[in-house]
Amino acid sequence: MIEVFADFKEKNNIDRATLVSVLEECFRSVISKMYGSDENYDIIVNPDKGDFEIYHNRVVVPDGEVKDPNKEIALSEAQKIEDDYEIDEEVSQRVEVADFGRRAILQLRQTLASRIMELEYDSLYNQYKEREGEIITAEVYQTWKRETLLMDEDGNELLLPRQEQIPGDFFRKGESTRAVISRVENTGGKPRIILSRTDPAFLQHMLEAEVPEIQDGLITIHKIARIPGERAKIAVESYDDRIDPVGACVGVRGSRLRGIVHELKGENIDVVTWTSNTQLMITRALNPARVNSVVLHEEEHTAEVYLDPDQVSLAIGKGGLNVKLASMLVGYTIDVFRELDDEDNDDVSLDEFTDAIEPWVIDELKKIGFETAKDVLGAQREMIIQNADLEEETVDEVLRILQAEFE
Repeated sequence: MIEVFADFKEKNNIDRATLVSVLEECFRSVISKMYGSDENYDIIVNPDKGDFEIYHNRVVVPDGEVKDPNKEIALSEAQKIEDDYEIDEEVSQRVEVADFGRRAILQLRQTLASRIMELEYDSLYNQYKEREGEIITAEVYQTWKRETLLMDEDGNELLLPRQEQIPGDFFRKGESTRAVISRVENTGGKPRIILSRTDPAFLQHMLEAEVPEIQDGLITIHKIARIPGERAKIAVESYDDRIDPVGACVGVRGSRLRGIVHELKGENIDVVTWTSNTQLMITRALNPARVNSVVLHEEEHTAEVYLDPDQVSLAIGKGGLNVKLASMLVGYTIDVFRELDDEDNDDVSLDEFTDAIEPWVIDELKKIGFETAKDVLGAQREMIIQNADLEEETVDEVLRILQAEFE
């Protein structure tokens, strides 16, 4: 028992006092089922000596007056144990486990195994619950369609669901991978440890590991917005005027971000300087576009951003990623508007409509000689349908969008 207690302490994180309590509880459970009650039994577990004792306590009653054999013992039977026992005295008689019988022993074993498993689950749950938000390195054990099973260094199972994986993630059995401990669920008594590689905390911890100034508390990360595998924006602030927070995070020629970008499957990372001025923050978040002006609607948490026509596509970004991430970073819904001068109002290049018209549609219009909005609006609808490889509904939608520009 001494060896077993030490083993459980080291490998299962179950201390000696808890095991003693569990052993006693299991013995009492078996005794209750055998005799109907465990109230008059003393169970003594001695972890220092590595043994245990069970004593059955009964009250001595006159011969022939035993009503409950579990709690009472006849005088003649008591005097066989000690010849000086008298009526109303308590007899404490040692019980040998071997006397329990095979069925009771098997029941004891099953109860003990069940309780120890519960303790292991509780210990595992508490251990990982305290570590939520930390990065862990684990070994890939098996990959299924909806999730990947990983093992930590102690052989505990960790789950990485498909929706928590970065697009482009591909795992081979036996390789090590990093993820953040997203949450710990307790379903059916067994803890489920869920990992994530898409959580902003994953990017934050990797950045903290690469940038000493963050570890030292000279730079803090205020907010992270991510579209996993595509792009991310990070708002940072320096508490030392001598330190450029963006430069420190990016490193010389992007050296501090290079490894992170590789781990995130090519996810582009923009770092901007955080400010409490919302208008300025929106301007910075829309980088690399140059913003002319910002109009805030604080109650609705929306912002109107006005830019020159040649800056609109930069502000919106490929597939709308830039403006979407900027909105996530600032916490405002950002609407982008072209700001046209009187000279510019004569016409607008088709390339400036990539936020509203699919690029391939613009390419089809260019193939038949159209370069500007007025080129298209000045042509006959039937001619466009006949010459461009476009559906009628698509042409009508394009004409509506272009006409709205001039209205």
